[in-house]
Amino acid sequence: MADKLQEPELVYDAKATLGEGPVWDHRTGCLYWVDILENQLHRFDPNHPDTSTRVSIKPYVSSIVPRQSGGIALTLQDGFYAFDLESRQLSLLAEVEATITDNRFNDGKCDPAGRFVAGTMSMSDQPARGALYTLDADHAVKRLLSDVHLSNGLAWTEDGKTLYHIDTPTRQVKAYDYNLQSGEIQNGRVVVQFPDDQGFPDGMTIDAEGMLWIAHWGGWQVSRWNPATGSKLGYVAVPASQVTCCTFGGPNLDQLYITTARIGLDEQALEHQPAAGGLFRVSLGIKGLQTSFYRG
Repeated sequence: MADKLQEPELVYDAKATLGEGPVWDHRTGCLYWVDILENQLHRFDPNHPDTSTRVSIKPYVSSIVPRQSGGIALTLQDGFYAFDLESRQLSLLAEVEATITDNRFNDGKCDPAGRFVAGTMSMSDQPARGALYTLDADHAVKRLLSDVHLSNGLAWTEDGKTLYHIDTPTRQVKAYDYNLQSGEIQNGRVVVQFPDDQGFPDGMTIDAEGMLWIAHWGGWQVSRWNPATGSKLGYVAVPASQVTCCTFGGPNLDQLYITTARIGLDEQALEHQPAAGGLFRVSLGIKGLQTSFYRG
């Protein structure tokens, strides 16, 4: 039986339609995250929460990674972009799936070697229309996976030898052998099978012990799993049904930040979960891994 862990606190009542993609930038001590359907990039400063900012970036900003050279890189509907936080200048790094107008990018992160890896999905729920791509430092794009339904959570082991990936409708987390030198993957296998009564696996992160933390869309929680055994170890109950993603942040990387959504919730549902769409945080005495920056 999985243990119920400490309750999270609401740190920013954003009322996001589709909050997603939290990433901690240790250079600034801030958390970046997005509201995909409202085309907004959020910046949350835990030391000055009242100064949190949001910037409109269209269409469908879905994931963010800090860049080693400064600023951030991000995914929009049709590709990978660089964004200067001061000038707010947006520049294309690589176009992807621009002719598939029903598709958009979804979740994305950097591998430990500094590649930007992100996946796509159909916006009309067409099956097997998505893929998983990698953007190298020279802006070359390579497809890692095809026939993906809804590409979502990504995480790497600390040594970079294993990639974990979620294709949400399958209710599975798959592991792949990962070649850090080439960025190639092989030997896909299922390491976590989500129970049907706990929602769908959405975003994901990994802690310093190699355990996976997975957001439950429709499941009111973030859960911790052992990928070696497929067993659920514990969970954080979140006062929002549509939990989308999580990441470790804070000066010691021991605070778990959690994003949520309120899309599709009617007035009656929102009465029971008024904080839906908010940003939550919980300290669990467990540390995460430092964010990998994009090297391009």
